[in-house]
Amino acid sequence: MRRIAFALLGVAPALIAQAPPLTLPQASPQALVRQTVGLTELEVSYHRPAVAGRKVWGGLVPFGQVWRAGANENTVVAFSTPVRVGGTVLPAGRYGLHMVPTATTWTVIFSSQSHGWGSYGYTPKEDLVRMTVTPVAAEPMERLAFTFDDPTEAGVTLSLRWEKLRVPIPLAVDTKQAVVQSLRDQLRGLHQFFPESWSAAAGWCVRIEVNLDEAMTWADRSLALKETFAGARVKAALLEKKGDARGAEALRAKALAKATEPEVNQLGYALLGQNKVDEALALFQRNVQDHPDSWNVYDSLAEAYALKGDKAQAIANYRRALDKVKQEDQRLRIQGELDKLK
Repeated sequence: MRRIAFALLGVAPALIAQAPPLTLPQASPQALVRQTVGLTELEVSYHRPAVAGRKVWGGLVPFGQVWRAGANENTVVAFSTPVRVGGTVLPAGRYGLHMVPTATTWTVIFSSQSHGWGSYGYTPKEDLVRMTVTPVAAEPMERLAFTFDDPTEAGVTLSLRWEKLRVPIPLAVDTKQAVVQSLRDQLRGLHQFFPESWSAAAGWCVRIEVNLDEAMTWADRSLALKETFAGARVKAALLEKKGDARGAEALRAKALAKATEPEVNQLGYALLGQNKVDEALALFQRNVQDHPDSWNVYDSLAEAYALKGDKAQAIANYRRALDKVKQEDQRLRIQGELDKLK
């Protein structure tokens, strides 16, 4: 009878016996959490078991035994650059995460084996980091979760949260060195043909005060490709960092003599952002002298005077800008600034 039924369905009995498994929801669903620190990408891949009314710590998860920090396959932590964990620097890569819970402190383990099934194949020979942490009380969490807490440029805390505990794992990142290495890599690609890329990389190093010797070679490479205002300003800043104030000032003066109206304007606004209003005013005044037919130079000069508190000069220059500007949206904006000052 069964053979007749299969024949009516057009299905061979052998195929029925070998039917593939259906895809159904997992009891402990898979999850992925990511965080960026500087340029470093951190990621945790894991499965989320539920409390489901069970005793978790010292019950479902026994004390004193290695645990997979989740369910099913390895919980895996991945870094895109080196990360310091418990005093040890781990290279960029993927690591199996295991834990040994107790009633007080826990041992957190980063293993070189990242594709096992849970902790069943765990061996201490593959340990790269073993660190002790202290769990803290937390809001109830029905399903296990990993979170990245309190990220800064220098690191982040990876937390396991489940039941009423949070297990904090501090991760430290040397963002300065990660960015420097990234810049080196980028400057070997298409960016190497553009002076702006070399000067931008050198400029970042100046602002952060890192890798200054190599940054000087980058600034020189930028100027060798093309002498630009931005490139000269970056090299001047590097000269000043190295104690050559006279050389820095001479290079700034040379760069300013060749600067375009937008370049001078941009520098002026950068000085305003540093609260150097008088220096910005001097630049905007120079731009007015060099480009008297541009509405934008008067607009910028007026803004600087307004910040300085010189209402009369601000009004006078906004009016000059209004006389010259054609774009209706800019006219409305400038009139609005005038109305505020009246």
